[in-house]
Amino acid sequence: MTLKPFAIGLIVAGALSGGGALAVGGALAQDAGRAATRVSATYGVYWAGLHFGDIRVDISVRGSEYELKGDGESSGVGGMIYKWSGGTTGAGTLGKSGPQPSLYTLSYSGGNKKGELRMSFSGGAVADVSASPKKRPNSKAIPVTKEQLRGVLDPMTGALLRLRPNLPGGDLKICDETIPVFDGKLRFNLVLKPKQQTQVESKTPDGYSGPAAVCGVKFVPISGFRPGDRGIDFMSSHADQIEVWMVPLPGTALYLPYRISVPTAFGSGSGEMLSFEVGPGKP
Repeated sequence: MTLKPFAIGLIVAGALSGGGALAVGGALAQDAGRAATRVSATYGVYWAGLHFGDIRVDISVRGSEYELKGDGESSGVGGMIYKWSGGTTGAGTLGKSGPQPSLYTLSYSGGNKKGELRMSFSGGAVADVSASPKKRPNSKAIPVTKEQLRGVLDPMTGALLRLRPNLPGGDLKICDETIPVFDGKLRFNLVLKPKQQTQVESKTPDGYSGPAAVCGVKFVPISGFRPGDRGIDFMSSHADQIEVWMVPLPGTALYLPYRISVPTAFGSGSGEMLSFEVGPGKP
């Protein structure tokens, strides 16, 4: 894995965390409908022990509608190793069965590469995917079927829209689920399993302190990839090294990732919440 997809993954959690709101959709919509809420959080990106940049995520819930945004940039020491910047958005509604995505976008640039992705949903399934630059489909890749695109979450919704109003802080039930994800190319499941509870002490004045649930994450590729792909095989074979620490944000029904750790071929990569802010959303 290169730094670019790792950094993108920290924003959209394409390799990490998921949207476990599916089982409590009714409670989500009722809770969210009481008042508009906006949450902003900043994550530091670390690779092989070095700080490469920060990522900011914003979550807005208004009635039954939600909107998610993420943007950030990273670079090597003195800008000599790698420079990357990107942004991603997600939007949809909260229903009785859980989040229903309507739109997902991703844009990035790094080195001599840049790209954009736009994915729309309709009737609980992926309706359209457009990407730039366009690439020819790999004839050796496992085809993604229409059936596999029903009931999936985009990476942004899966990563950030985790509303669990009835779970206390550090409850390991947040880790007991399987999340179906489609990122515009790859269809995969993320299997979360409880590991342990831990206590977090904030390193900044506006950071989080309190209980956290540590979840192990197993990456299970389903389709959209070529058998023998080295990146896919690496993530699949290092599942025991992927973790996400989930924490409840005070004053909200949200659980957010506090720490994310992912193995790479060149050292361990991680993202850690540096600060967060909760406030009223737009009416």
